[in-house]
Amino acid sequence: MMQEKDFVSYEYRTVGIKAKDETKAVDMYEAFGWEVSGAAPSLTGNVMLSLKRDRRIPHKQELMKLERQAEETLRSIDALERAKTLGASVFAYIFGCFSALVLGGGMCLTLLIEGSIPALVGGIVLGLIGIALCGVNYAIYRKWVEKKTRALLPVLDETEEKLANILERGNDLLSAERI
Repeated sequence: MMQEKDFVSYEYRTVGIKAKDETKAVDMYEAFGWEVSGAAPSLTGNVMLSLKRDRRIPHKQELMKLERQAEETLRSIDALERAKTLGASVFAYIFGCFSALVLGGGMCLTLLIEGSIPALVGGIVLGLIGIALCGVNYAIYRKWVEKKTRALLPVLDETEEKLANILERGNDLLSAERI
């Protein structure tokens, strides 16, 4: 005699996320009833998560709404993390190019005007200024990032707390039917 098997119809979803956020994303999707059926790295450095969940999951509409809120909150956290270094990076690139041009100008002054002591001394001084500017660039970058991080930390903590609350509400909806 054959035993009858309970048939479960699943819905499937594939989500691309950054490799550094894989654990956070897995926790997030599990809070809304998804099971990770696979994870594969992609060429862009991301991870493709394959997810599945029961199509007849209770409170599906509410879970989907909470899931969209959680995804948007996770994107906000990612944007805040990028904002910590974005301005400092742009400044560092521009200032670094300027510093390299000053250094190059000193080299040109030294090498192109032969036999002139003032040009040689001026070129050496200009080159040393360029080297000093290149060296100070990283210190400016670090200070800028520290300042921006201190400014964004309360907002980042608040947003992560908001995400945790959304995940708890999703998990509570899943647990309500199992009791």
